[in-house]
Amino acid sequence: MTSEFERIKILEGKISHIVEYIHKLTIENEKLKKQMKELKADNKRYQEQVGKTDKLDESLKRYQEERGIIKDKIDAIIGQIDHLGI
Repeated sequence: MTSEFERIKILEGKISHIVEYIHKLTIENEKLKKQMKELKADNKRYQEQVGKTDKLDESLKRYQEERGIIKDKIDAIIGQIDHLGI
């Protein structure tokens, strides 16, 4: 009878350890879910920033092209004025 009681106590101890382990895993899982949510939000902000940067790059290229065209036109006008001797 004592050995059966001891076996039940051992089983009870093992079950307590399993319950504690499951509790720790549950807490860790919640932390990981929170981190994942934060990382997804960070990734979304990063992707939005990439989109804005791409648009700014396109605008910069367009402005640089326009600047080159304007510079060429000004050089042509200055050349015409110089040709006139003014």
